[in-house]
This record gives sequence, structure tokens and C-alpha cells, in this order.
Amino acid sequence: MNHLHRELAPITPNGWAEIEEEASQTLKRMLAGRKLFDFNGPHGWDRAAVNLGRVKPLSDAPESSARVRQRVVQPLIESRVPFEMDRDELEAAARGAPDIDLDAVADAARRAATMEDGALFNGYPEAGIDGVMQVSEHERLTISNDYSRYPGLVAEATNMLRSAGVDGPYAIALGPECYTELTRTTEQGYPVMEHVRRILKGPIVWAPAVDGAVVLSMRGGDFDLHVGQDFSIGYSHHTESTVTLYIQSSFTSLIFGPEAAVPLRHA
Repeated sequence: MNHLHRELAPITPNGWAEIEEEASQTLKRMLAGRKLFDFNGPHGWDRAAVNLGRVKPLSDAPESSARVRQRVVQPLIESRVPFEMDRDELEAAARGAPDIDLDAVADAARRAATMEDGALFNGYPEAGIDGVMQVSEHERLTISNDYSRYPGLVAEATNMLRSAGVDGPYAIALGPECYTELTRTTEQGYPVMEHVRRILKGPIVWAPAVDGAVVLSMRGGDFDLHVGQDFSIGYSHHTESTVTLYIQSSFTSLIFGPEAAVPLRHA
């Protein structure tokens, strides 16, 4: 028995396969930070913290002549998003039904992805996690309502990065509004999104957790995502009619290059 307790769930292998496939597809579509951050892991459920290689002095040592210092670490946080499945649907999966209702799985996966990306881009102060949008050393640029001017804005952001000594290639994480508007905006019949792509020479990423957008360097070493347990589905309990499951992960992030990102905000 492991900490996910899956063997206790009244779910057949076919049912588990359907649930995991739906969760995997949704997570891959929703997760933006993993496309832009350096990924470290997964290191397993027992990974508790990231060693920062630093110490802080402690007073009132038990031995007066001793110099006592404490190692500084960045703790990982655990995220658990519960969801409920109808047992009739799970039994239908066991019988080979091709159309079982997996909306609850997809919704939980979306919320789990938003939790991770929200911390990476917007920060989670209580957990000691800094967000890229908050710690950037650069002045925030204002997004115009005229999206045909977006390439100029992105060019200005990349120029700010170059002036700070930050090499490319560059990428951009676009919030839902920015992504939608850029996708449908053209300039003299040419998609504005393609202008942006040529300027960046790096990925354009749909990032639902981002309010506005952020241009980042992809040179590496600036933004780290550390994962203990990667997204996994576990069992909580069941009744005669429902089974309660959850999507669980553990992670933290570190920002070493606040000069390597330029936030773009709506006016």
C-alpha cells in the first residue's frame, strides 16, 4: 500500500486508465510554467525541500564557544484537489463504455494546473514562492487595446532584456484575453501572432493563470520549478453511489533571474 491508496478504490484497471488519460490530456493543455521554467524532478513524495546552499546564524548556542548556523532551504508545498466520480460511470468503464462522464476529472486537473501556474507566475507568499510577474526588475509595459501594436510592445520588452544583458531566445506567456486577441488580429492581412513569433524566436504559450502577459528569456538558469511528486491521482473514500478521488502534487519554485522577465499588463 502506498500513500495514494489506489488499491482500496472500487475502480477497475479500465476505469483508472480512462481517468488518468483525461487528467493527463487536460494537464498537458493547461500547464504553462513547465514549458518556460527549468524543470527539476520529479524527486518523489518524500522530497521535502530544496537546498539553497546558505545558512543563517543562531543565537543562544548550547555551547557558548560554538558557532551555530542553520541550513536554509526552500520547502515544497503539497497540493491536493478532490473530485467525485459516479460509481455507475466507473462500472460502465469496466464494461467497455467509450463515453463515460469524465467532466469531474477534467475540472480537477484544470484547478490543479491553475494552482501550480498561479504560484509560478503570480507568487504564493504564504509558501515563500515568488512569482515571475511580481519580482521582475523591469518596468511593466502597458498593453494597448489595439492588438495590431502588440509586436512593437514585444520588441520593446525584448530590447529591455537585451539591454539588461539577458540573452535569448525569448518566449511569451499570454493570458487568455491576450492569446485570443492576438490569434484573431491581423495587420495588412498577416497574423500579428506570426510577427510576435519572429521577434521572440521562442515559444508562445497560452497561460490561463496569467493576467496580461510576460516576456521571458529561455537562456536557462533564471526560473526553476522543483517537483517532488508529479501530478498523481489518489483515492480518498467511497459510498454506494460515488467515489472521491484527488489529484495531488508537491512542488516549489525559485527565481534566480528577476532581470530575465518583463511583465505586460492591461491599462
